[in-house]
Order: sequence, then structure tokens, then C-alpha cells
Amino acid sequence: MSILFTPGKIGSLHLPNRIVRSATAESMADAEGRPLPQLIRLYQDLARGGVGLIITGHMYVHPSGKAHSEMCGIYAEDLIPDLAKLADAVHQENGLVVVQINHGGMQCSKETVPETIAPSAIDADFLERPAREMTPDEITGLIQAYGHAARRVQEAGFDGVQIHAAHGFLISEFLSPFVNHRTDKWGGDIENRMRFLREVCRAVREQVGPDYPVLIKLGMMDGVEGGLTSDEGSQVIAALEGMGFNGVEISGGIGGTRNLNVPKGIRTESDEAYFLPLAQQARLVTQLPIILVGGFRSRTVMEQVLNDGYADFISLCRPLISEPDLPNRLRLGLQEKSRCLSSNNCWPEKEGEGIACKCPHEKIRPKTEV
Repeated sequence: MSILFTPGKIGSLHLPNRIVRSATAESMADAEGRPLPQLIRLYQDLARGGVGLIITGHMYVHPSGKAHSEMCGIYAEDLIPDLAKLADAVHQENGLVVVQINHGGMQCSKETVPETIAPSAIDADFLERPAREMTPDEITGLIQAYGHAARRVQEAGFDGVQIHAAHGFLISEFLSPFVNHRTDKWGGDIENRMRFLREVCRAVREQVGPDYPVLIKLGMMDGVEGGLTSDEGSQVIAALEGMGFNGVEISGGIGGTRNLNVPKGIRTESDEAYFLPLAQQARLVTQLPIILVGGFRSRTVMEQVLNDGYADFISLCRPLISEPDLPNRLRLGLQEKSRCLSSNNCWPEKEGEGIACKCPHEKIRPKTEV
């Protein structure tokens, strides 16, 4: 059997295979952040399609952190019943689903919040508008907001929680010297810049207990001058197990480096696994299960990374937008790679559209049942 389809474990979570659906902003929620029926259908398709673990698109932990319109929310108790329907729908298909929790920080859109906040005041060419510096009380309040959001995830019946600490959102901003210029206990050297993440994880553990699966998506490097380096990112990786995390998904890139996160035109195997060097660096300093995202398209590349031991799970985003049943098709030998063209035509162009593959694929696929 291919290593790709062997069972794996992340904390107390037992996965049937090594394919993870990476958190993907679906834009399928109403104005209050409640999931719409099309999001439930999407997750059912992914579960039926053979994904070992679904990680939801990021859900905002506080109204000040709503990054974009049609984003799911996890900020209030009255959202729990609707979120429970999402978890139940996946479980009815024998799937597993973890919720990614997040605060948009400096990258929240004008349509969703009146002002943006960040560890330090910042204005950059990739931001819609300047962000103001957070007060110590705001920092403390948002740490608790993450903790309560994780409790709601647990109460809604999801299988775990993933803390988003990548891509220039709030926790990533605290880790980044490009954004974080604070001179109090929340800024300075990497140990101090890790403090917000450490306190968030502490708050989460206080709410969900010691055995509930808690994952992190970590941006190991910013990819901008003056930003977080991979060496500093390795120091963060080395500290994660002691903080109480059960697994780490590795990514990179801060705002303004979108092509670092989702480069276009992945056509050959050599273009794939573009964050592999980060995983190789991370493996030297942690025994935590590593989930690696970054341009995977071919079964052979996925298997090679797993067999080499640099990652324990392979995380996919765009290929599963194009083909939710890709895991089953790979497992059954119906195809050897994703049809994804990496053209970045997935993202919605208007409200109500949601993520969807709009690339010019052949309309007729083989009718073989999977």
C-alpha cells in the first residue's frame, strides 16, 4: 500500500490516510458568520472524496478580526448550533474536521471592520489602510477570545482546532519583526515575540483540556526584508511541543507575498513541494507531526516527501477545490496527479459566489465510480 494511504496520528486524532485539506477561505457564510448550506455540501464532498482530515477555512475569533466578507465566525455562543451542523455533516460521511481559528489583524478589509489593529502601528503597500497599535488590554482580551473560540469548536463537536499563525494575520504579526516593533513584553527578541502565541495556546488549553487535538499553521518565514527568517521560524517550531501543540502545518509568506503562498503555474514535479526546505529545517528541531502544504500535485512527490520523513501528512488547497474526490482517485489509480492548473482562478469575484474552480478543464471526466 502507498504510504499516502496509511493511517496516521496527530495527538489523540487518528487519521485514515495522510491527505489533509488545508484551510481554505471558502466565503460561504452569512453576514453574522454562520455557515451557509453550500459550505456543508462542500465539506460533505471532501469527506466522501477520501480526504483524511478537513481543516476548515479560517473562522474569526472576535468581531474586530473578521478578515473578509462571507467569512465564518466562531466569536459567539449563538453560532455553536449552526457550526454543529457543519461538524455533524462531515461525521455522517465518516470524515474528520478541525476548525482553524484566526484574527485578521492588519489585513481585515474595509468592508468588515471600521479599523485594523496590529502589534505595532504599520502601513505597508500591500495593506488597504494603516493599522494602529494594540493596547495591552486589547492583547489580553484577544488571547481570551482565542481560548473561548476553541471551546466553542469543541462544544460544536469538531475533532480539533488549528490556530492560524501564518500569512500575516494577527499571531503571525506578533512573530514578525517586520510588523512587531513593540518595546514591552510582547516585542523584542523572538522569545518575546512568541509570547502572544504562547499565551494563546495556554488560553486554548485551559478551555479545551489536555487531550483535545490542538494544531497550528505556522508561517516559518515572512519572505520580506526585515521579516521573520526561517532560522527564527525554527526557534518557534522547537518551542511548539512545550506550548502544548499536537501538530504543525508549515507554510510561509506574509501579506504582500501572495505568490509565495500560492504561486501560479505549477506544471512540473520540480515546481511542487515549494515549502519542503522549511519542513527539512523543522524536522531537525521537532518530533511533532508535520503537515506540509505547498504546491503538491503529483502522487509521486507526495509519497517521496513522506517516505523521506520530512513530513507526516500532505496538505492540499487548490487541488481539492478543483477535485474534492482527488484522494479517492489517487488511491484507486484513476489518476496520478491533480488536474489543477495553479492559475489561481478559484477565488470568488463577487459575493455569493464562493470558492470554485473556474479553470478551462474538460467538462467530462471518466465515469468510473469512486
